[in-house]
Amino acid sequence: MADSFDAVVVGGGPGGYNAAIRLGQLGLTVACIDKRGSFGGTCLNIGCIPSKALLHASERFEEAGHDFAKLGIKATVALDLPAMMAHKDKVVGELTRGVEFLLRKNKVEPVVAEARIAAPGRIEAKGKDGAVRTITAKNIVIATGSDVAALPGVTIDEKQVVSSTGALTLREPPRRLLVVGGGYIGLELGSVWRRLGSEVTVVEFLDRITPGLDGEVAKQFQRILTRQGMKFQLSTKVTGVGKKKDGSLSVTVEPAAGGEKTVIETDVMLVSIGRRPFVDNLGLDRIGVALDNRGRVVTDAHFATNVPGVWAIGDCREGAMLAHKAEDEAVACAERIAGRAGHVNYDAIPAVVYTAPEVASVGKTEEDLKAAGIAYKVGKFPFTANARAKTIAATDGFAKVIADAKTDRVLGVHIMGAEAGNLIAEAALAIEFGASSEDIARTSHAHPTLSEAVRQAAMGVEGWTMQM
Repeated sequence: MADSFDAVVVGGGPGGYNAAIRLGQLGLTVACIDKRGSFGGTCLNIGCIPSKALLHASERFEEAGHDFAKLGIKATVALDLPAMMAHKDKVVGELTRGVEFLLRKNKVEPVVAEARIAAPGRIEAKGKDGAVRTITAKNIVIATGSDVAALPGVTIDEKQVVSSTGALTLREPPRRLLVVGGGYIGLELGSVWRRLGSEVTVVEFLDRITPGLDGEVAKQFQRILTRQGMKFQLSTKVTGVGKKKDGSLSVTVEPAAGGEKTVIETDVMLVSIGRRPFVDNLGLDRIGVALDNRGRVVTDAHFATNVPGVWAIGDCREGAMLAHKAEDEAVACAERIAGRAGHVNYDAIPAVVYTAPEVASVGKTEEDLKAAGIAYKVGKFPFTANARAKTIAATDGFAKVIADAKTDRVLGVHIMGAEAGNLIAEAALAIEFGASSEDIARTSHAHPTLSEAVRQAAMGVEGWTMQM
């Protein structure tokens, strides 16, 4: 094994392994260091992939138990949670092994070790056996991702007080589940366990769920989740948690602005208040890499830190903490290192909440544009009027297209409904190409499909929507 490389990537998640693979494709010698032992990072091991496996399985479980009868299908349904978890673990295992295969295929050396940057261009990699290997590189890419944000005064034991990690491995559906945080992760995992039988209450510090989403979408989204059985306490903060004699939890909450304390009794509490950049024990202070006031690595627009030859991508730097954002930055950063012109269009990066219905968004919200003083036009179309949505009994939600009032250029698209995560790709492409709403409206969409809702919303920008 070589000890000197053109580039070393620290972190084997979506940002890290994609950066390493692209560097290898561009002809550089590369090593990718990750301490977990299975490459793929948080996303593949304990995040995106296992949660989506459970989301899909739990949705099918609820559909079979409650919705099949509407379609003329009689079924008797029973939950086999160990088998559901086995499916999740099988998917994770296959994908993490696939990542290591891709690394080797592209001549990247995978190194299972804990990395510490000892000096610019020099890394000490401590293996699980305690042996330290010194690796030198012309370029070091920090792609260490993020970790669960802690709730002050609350200790996570991953049994009763769990993070997203523990919520993926519960041995049985808790009778009561308290979700602290009304963001994407909390709502997704809350929906999994609600479908499997838990009573779910969401406590959110802000006065709305899913901050950052279009406000109109967020309001209707909460109404749908409430109708499904979730309970919400907004503008509320958790101030403490204790264990009762019967083994349940007693959670103290109060209004976010201060006020009288109340107690919520629950069996499991999921702490999901966000994530923080993971830069612990990397040695960044030793070599003088600048961090901002949120602990993120500071870079320029091309992912270079203030220390020559040291770069950063993904969750550990500014921007949305999304796996695909990290992947885009990985490719752009690798191409920069190789002397090419890498670039990321952050306006064209979508975000998806994988509940049922799904919620997907790309570009600007109405709130963004109002704050910026940009005049805009809006077109909307409900899934209740979409033929395909009716045939599959999935009529919740709507598509919304926002375009510049003068140029008609698409500025944002927001979709709540079945397959929203897939439908948003068309909108991201439209923003990437600088398309107008008329471009979408005059593009033929197959009938009957859910994608027609996006086209009809684009038609609605100029007021010529045609009901299906």
